[in-house]
Parts: sequence; structure tokens; C-alpha cells
Amino acid sequence: MAPMADSTFDIVSKVDPMEVDNALNQAHKEVAQRYDFKNVGASIEMSGEKVLMKANTEERVKAILEVFESKLIKRGISLRSLDAGEPYASGKEYRIEASMKAGIDQENAKKINKIIRDEGPKGVKSQIQGDELRVSSKSRDDLQSTMALLKGKDLDVALQFVNFR
Repeated sequence: MAPMADSTFDIVSKVDPMEVDNALNQAHKEVAQRYDFKNVGASIEMSGEKVLMKANTEERVKAILEVFESKLIKRGISLRSLDAGEPYASGKEYRIEASMKAGIDQENAKKINKIIRDEGPKGVKSQIQGDELRVSSKSRDDLQSTMALLKGKDLDVALQFVNFR
């Protein structure tokens, strides 16, 4: 009888672009309708890969960012996936540029690898594959406890677990 193959799953950090687009459209509608954003040059729009927020004061542009964040949360997108810059003056208006993070960078991948090695069940192996990690073990229970371990950690990236076999 052949030995049983290892069970695996992948750790990824991806965001559904359609959900981001929906959240952006909802934020755009709210900014257009809200009384406190009238006549202040408030706007939020997609500019290439970035989301650009504009208003005439720093407080207002931060409020636009809060509106966008609340729409992302409603759509089930973790705020860890949002990389928002600091407000900066541009002419007579203030701007914030934000982008959505996709993939796990090398530094975070190494951190996750170390957590699995140090705190995970014995016999669980992980390896970095580009911008994701593949975790394997003979025991499916060990893999599930590894997922629970990582969910409990406060990491800089939003993690999803996919391809569980």
C-alpha cells in the first residue's frame, strides 16, 4: 500500500478587485450626498492602481478615508489590505493616496514561516512560493491547528487560507 500523501494548504493575501470597486462606488455616492462634504471639493476616485481622496482640509480628507474604510469593512475586506498614505497638501487641497496590498512580501512570509516552525505542531512544514506560502503536513488536524494559530496572531497582512487538500 502506498504511503498517504501530505495534506497541504496555501496562505495568500488577496483582495477581490470587484469588492474594492463596489466599496469605492459606495464611498463615492456617500461623499457626493453627505451634507458635511458639500462645497468642499470632496472626492474619492480610482486613479490607476491607487485610490485618490481629495478635500479642502486635512480633517475632511481624513473623513473621506473613514467613509471608504467603513465601506471596505462592510464588504468583508480587511483594513490590513489597505495601504493609505498620510494626508498631504497639493495646491489648495489636501490629498490621501491609498492602494490595496496584494500578496505576502518576503519579510512577512519569513515571519509567518518562523511562527509555524516555532509554535506550530511538529511535522508541519512551510515554504515560501513567490508571494504566498505552502504549508504541508501528514495530519489534516495539524494543518487546521496551524490555521487557528495564524488567525490568532496579529500580523501586518490579511491572510486567506486556500487550496486545502
